[in-house]
Amino acid sequence: MLKKYTPDPSHIVQYVYAPIQEDVSYEEQPVHLLARELKVLCNREIPLVKVLWEHHKEDEATWELETKMYKKYPYLFDLLSEVVL
Repeated sequence: MLKKYTPDPSHIVQYVYAPIQEDVSYEEQPVHLLARELKVLCNREIPLVKVLWEHHKEDEATWELETKMYKKYPYLFDLLSEVVL
């Protein structure tokens, strides 16, 4: 049997505003770098960093190219050097 709903202010869902562009997309911003790794192929080394993105949990962090991330978000590497050293 269904019961009548009694309103409660704690049931209101809080959400974080994300600026949405005209094409209904938004750009995620990195929060900080979690790890560094050097991927070694036959004759090449590829530097990678594990990035924690805004509005995502730590298990959803992604591996990105270090050079690409450094060009776009150099301030993250200042924070990483403090943590690693």
